[in-house]
Amino acid sequence: MNKITAAITSVNSWFPEYVLNNEELCKMVDTDNEWIMSRSGILERRILKEVGKGTSDMAVEAVKGLLEKRGISAEEVDMLICATVTPDMQFPATANVISDKLGIKNAFSFDMNAACSGFIYALIVGSKFIESGSHKKVIVIGADKMSSIVDYTDRTTCILFGDGAAAVLLEPNNEGLGIIDSLLKTDGSGRVHLHQKAGGSVKPATHETIDAREHYIYQEGQPVFKFAVKYMADVAAEILEKNNLTGDDISWLVPHQANIRIIEATAKRIGIGMDKVMLNIEKRGNTTNATIPSCLAGWETKLKKGDKLILAAFGGGFTWGSIYLKWAY
Repeated sequence: MNKITAAITSVNSWFPEYVLNNEELCKMVDTDNEWIMSRSGILERRILKEVGKGTSDMAVEAVKGLLEKRGISAEEVDMLICATVTPDMQFPATANVISDKLGIKNAFSFDMNAACSGFIYALIVGSKFIESGSHKKVIVIGADKMSSIVDYTDRTTCILFGDGAAAVLLEPNNEGLGIIDSLLKTDGSGRVHLHQKAGGSVKPATHETIDAREHYIYQEGQPVFKFAVKYMADVAAEILEKNNLTGDDISWLVPHQANIRIIEATAKRIGIGMDKVMLNIEKRGNTTNATIPSCLAGWETKLKKGDKLILAAFGGGFTWGSIYLKWAY
């Protein structure tokens, strides 16, 4: 009997309608289009503007489309993981809310937070349940309403982030397709460079923390950029070497969409031209956990069964990692 692997059998993404382009952003904060494009490669990003709507609402739309495309019902799902840094609330888990809104009754669901690496962490966790034989249909979601924690007076961070959600379905495969290998890494000392200062148990919300604008993203750009370029590129190269592959063997690099310069450095490091790199950063910005699965959804029609993909991400924490998979349909 062939080994069971976890294969992606359906993908879908969803983005809000409202477009925040650089021209409008320049009216809100002291910056200009050339400055934004040269540093990030971002032209516009989508923002969830509706009052009372959060991460779960975007995720629900992504999963609805996912189930429809695969032709399965909510009752058939037996596990759901939501990777997010912007949960609807501290508890319950946003995954629980998503399951309730969709009528997913026969699954257990939970959230994962590994910052921008959360989706690939969650994908590997979900894959283990498939490989063990205990679960048959696992949904992994990457979703974030980054506009809820972005300070639109800080030009170094507000230019980067957008809102969105995307989901994949994992199912068993015995053809040698699906997730083949992964490398996941952490260096907690990096937290000083990228974090949210207040709102947790160490520094709960007070009038003082709100007045000090400490519930927004805090990022030291240069150290984060330096580490991201090295770690994301290194881990992508490492997984190729581990599996005796070169850039020529890879059909697509699917990188976290944080910054065009980081993406270019990763592609160069593993010997892949930019024509083999999935990109949506120009129109979507950094949607944190939604970047990698939304790229897969955007390129779905170009993917062929057996295509070899490298997924790579870097996030606050620091967290980073890569996945080698073979496309299953």
